Parts: sequence; structure tokens; C-alpha cells
Amino acid sequence: MLADLNQRSRDILKYVVDAYVATGEPVGSRAIAEKLGMTLSPATIRNVMADLEAHGLLHAPHVSAGRVPTDAGLRFFVDGLLEIGDLAADEKTNIEAQCATQGKNLADVLARATTTLAGLSSCAGLVLAPKTDRPLKQIEFVQLAPGRVLVVLVTEDGLVENRVIDAPLSLDAATLTMAANYLNRRLAGRRLAEAQQQIEDDLRLRRAELDELTGKLVEAGLAVWSGQKGPPQLLIRGQARLLEDVTALADVERIRQLFDTLETEAAMARLLEAAGQAEGVKIFIGADNTLFAHAGCSVIVAPYTNGQEQVIGAIGVIGPLRMNYARIIPMVDFTAKLIGRMGK
Repeated sequence: MLADLNQRSRDILKYVVDAYVATGEPVGSRAIAEKLGMTLSPATIRNVMADLEAHGLLHAPHVSAGRVPTDAGLRFFVDGLLEIGDLAADEKTNIEAQCATQGKNLADVLARATTTLAGLSSCAGLVLAPKTDRPLKQIEFVQLAPGRVLVVLVTEDGLVENRVIDAPLSLDAATLTMAANYLNRRLAGRRLAEAQQQIEDDLRLRRAELDELTGKLVEAGLAVWSGQKGPPQLLIRGQARLLEDVTALADVERIRQLFDTLETEAAMARLLEAAGQAEGVKIFIGADNTLFAHAGCSVIVAPYTNGQEQVIGAIGVIGPLRMNYARIIPMVDFTAKLIGRMGK
């Protein structure tokens, strides 16, 4: 469709989108004539806008109220007319500082990154976080207090995951060491799911040389990680930002349906698949996609990888149709790449 538009039509469409993103208000022909400095009358510009409307790129929300871009018009703008720059050095430094976390704990990195994106973009931050299913390097037990033990799981690609478990009050340092050594002999270089059945069989058939207390600690350590398999987890921060400009109950209901949709496993899997198939950032705009067809929102998302360059999750933002695409797209792209570097 881009080839069908001459430069004048492209300029007018771009200005309508830019003005809509900035104000959310319809744009009239007289304002365009004044802004672009064209030797065109408002009547001529109205004719061009009528052609753009016939192409399905603009529409008039009210009679004689100017034009706003349709979802298709926004898609056309993003794909063919948008000029995307780079993030400013201070924005990059800000994101890096906010995402930095000691020990490379992936859960902490993702939580901080999502909150940072939400704040900088004035949208809701979205992350699909993987459940741990990587080859393991080491597991350790650290006593925090009587009856409370920290389980530290280190994967071969360097990520650290922590969980606190309840444990028998009579645990001592020797029991913690024995349980860790037992698990490390069976888990090192393997995924938890691969080794779990063998360990459970050892415990059940009493083939493992463990006393009762150590056996209970091993079982507790396994139990806390057994729920980590399956589809990715969804984390959303800053949902209230989607409601700041909403006044109609119908719009509130559409946003509620959006979050209901996102929280289904099928939607998360499709979102992750779509992000993984993209070279970089993937953009969903309003009704031009089936996943968010009735939400009245746009989603900008990018995949992030592990140390083996495998796509393991996605991060991005959800915001209004008139979000600042030129600024947010490079922001999401930079954050996703930053997470990938931290995972190496």
C-alpha cells in the first residue's frame, strides 16, 4: 500500500499520526496546512485526507472533527514511515543501573527491567519469564534461621535462582552439606526434570545413603523447584497507567479483557512464539492482530536469550494506541538485549 501513496499523502499521514500521538485529538486540514507550510489549501488537504480515509488509514471520530489514524493507519506508519532513533546515553545508563543486580538473579533482573520500562514509557511493563529448565551446575542449602533454609540453584549458563523453604528445626551444617552433595552428584549437568525421577526413586526405595533428616531436606529442596516446569510466567507492572486516560466503562472493560487474555497459557505461548520469530522488536497494534483484537491497545515486545542464544522469554510494554513508538521501540529493544547480556 505504501507504493500507492505519493510523498504529499505520506507527509500528511505522518503529521496526523504525530499529532495524534502527542495530543490524542483529531487533526484538521487547516492545522496541517499551517504546520507543513505547504502551498496547498485546506480544501486540497481535506481531499488527500479523504483519500487516506478511503484507504482505511484515517477516520473521523465525529462529524467535522478532523481525522485520527485507524489501527491500520498506525500499522502503516510504524512499518513504513516511522523514524526510529537510538536511546540517549543517559536513558541507557538509567536502564542499566536499574536492572543491575548482584548475583545475576534472573527473577530480580526481570522484575527491575519491567518496572523500569513501565516508568520510562508511561505504559504497563510486560515480561514473560521462563520457568527454570536449564542444565544445572550446583545447588546449595544455607540456613537462615531455625526452620528456614535458603535453596540456591545455579545453572550452567550462570543464572542464580533462590528460594526459601521450611525445614526441620533440628538441622545442622553437616546435614545441609550432605543434602547438597547428594543432589549435586545427581543434578550436575542435567535438567531438574531429567534427574528428579531418579532422586525420587532413590528416596522411595531407600537406596540413597541418607538419614531421615537429610532425606526430608532433599525432598523439600526438590519440591520447591518441581513447580518451575511448564509455560512461562507473566509479570505485568504499571497496569494503572492504562486507565489514566480512560473514562468510558466500555474502555475499562476492554482493558480488563486484555489482561484476562494475557494471563491464559495459550496467549502467553503465542506472544512468546511471535516475539521469538522476530529479528528484534515485535509490534502488535490494536485490531490488526488476533491476540489483542478488541483491547484498544498496542503491545511492543522483544525476545531475550540465554547464554546459548536461545529465546527463553520476552519483555515489552502495553500502552495506548497513541504511545510514542519512536521512543519506546528502541527502549524495549535495548532492554531485551541487556537482559540477554546479563544472562551470559
